[in-house]
Amino acid sequence: MPAATRVVVIGGGIVGVCTAFFLARKGVPVVLCEKGEIAGEQSSRNWGWCRKMGRDPREIPLAIEALRLWPDMDTLIGGDTGFRRSGIVYLCRTRQELDKREAWLETAGRPFGLDSQLLTRDQMNRVLPGLAGSWAGGLSTPSDGRAEPARAAPAIAEGARRLGATILTGCAVRGIETTGGRVSGVVTERGPIACDSVVLAGGVWSRLFCRPLGVRLPQLRVLASAMRTGPLPGGPEASAGGFGFGLRKRLDGGYTVASWNSNIASVVPDTFRFLGDFLPAMRMRRKDVRVRIGGAFVRALLQPARWRLDRPSPFEAVRILDPRPNKAMLAQARAKVTEAFPVFHGMQVAEAWGGMIDVTPDGIPVISGVDALPGFFIATGFTGHGFGIAPAAGRLMAELVTGESPVADPVHFRYSRFMDGTRPKPSPLA
Repeated sequence: MPAATRVVVIGGGIVGVCTAFFLARKGVPVVLCEKGEIAGEQSSRNWGWCRKMGRDPREIPLAIEALRLWPDMDTLIGGDTGFRRSGIVYLCRTRQELDKREAWLETAGRPFGLDSQLLTRDQMNRVLPGLAGSWAGGLSTPSDGRAEPARAAPAIAEGARRLGATILTGCAVRGIETTGGRVSGVVTERGPIACDSVVLAGGVWSRLFCRPLGVRLPQLRVLASAMRTGPLPGGPEASAGGFGFGLRKRLDGGYTVASWNSNIASVVPDTFRFLGDFLPAMRMRRKDVRVRIGGAFVRALLQPARWRLDRPSPFEAVRILDPRPNKAMLAQARAKVTEAFPVFHGMQVAEAWGGMIDVTPDGIPVISGVDALPGFFIATGFTGHGFGIAPAAGRLMAELVTGESPVADPVHFRYSRFMDGTRPKPSPLA
């Protein structure tokens, strides 16, 4: 472990490793510290969609850059992310759902020059052979794609290592040291590392890390559940999402299947601390999230808000967050995907899992420096959109750290939007 470097990245998820990769590609000395394993949490547990379609308009420039980068990532890193440009389709049961997709297309898709298009029922049959049921139509983006979450982040981490980055797993960062009011290093469980800048890409752990620094980061967690099937011949090549389900074909011939827009938010002390921040989102997305009261409240209440840097931290107590999936939601997803694609009647569930998604009040990430602590940067709160957008997010964060011209306007992702009276909220179109 080096005693000093220029940048320390905290977190070995997809955004953290992309940040480390693009820093290393610029020749910047960088050390990435991950408390568990690379992509051990949500970065290997998501659907694997790489999309521009349906995004919040504020995210679309980054999504465009990400879909420009994804086809070249294997060459850039010298590895295999599993990316395929296979298209994504949103299925609409009712005219009302189709009108919402058309509103996004007119307001966001076409102004950005995307290849998204509305589909009639007959056109959907050609894009998604074997589709059954009554559908009003759909929205399709042929240039969107898919990748393999369990492969992508480890492959990108190895690409960063080949460019000179130091990748440390099983190495939790306990906190930050400052000199003269700015970042001067980090303290890890293996010892200190002096540095000029720190990038926190800690996913759902970011809020806890920020708390002892006096950095107020409004972020909550929601539980998403997914499963994978064994090989299933005859299924769709394009990824698709409709009422009650979402699916993606895997390289092994099976499918990742999950519940569409149905996640669980456990009530914790932060729920009340950030109630004012999240109230607009709760009103707009009340049908998408189920609130649950249980043991998570007590566990969060007992979690320390501060700790000594020479003692084990909460990040060492839980190396990999591995929540149990919600069986009822997966049962609903299985029923709905089978209704839409009868070929799934024969599906064999090989594995099911849960993952924790880091969410912000407006549903878009923080990719920003923190003015109150020079040298400290945050890349978190991707609200379930982080995997597909990660290459561009990592590039943007690397450019912010080095002071270069950013690939996309970072104004919407600034940390200060939660403090300057902006009252951010989700886009009604996304």
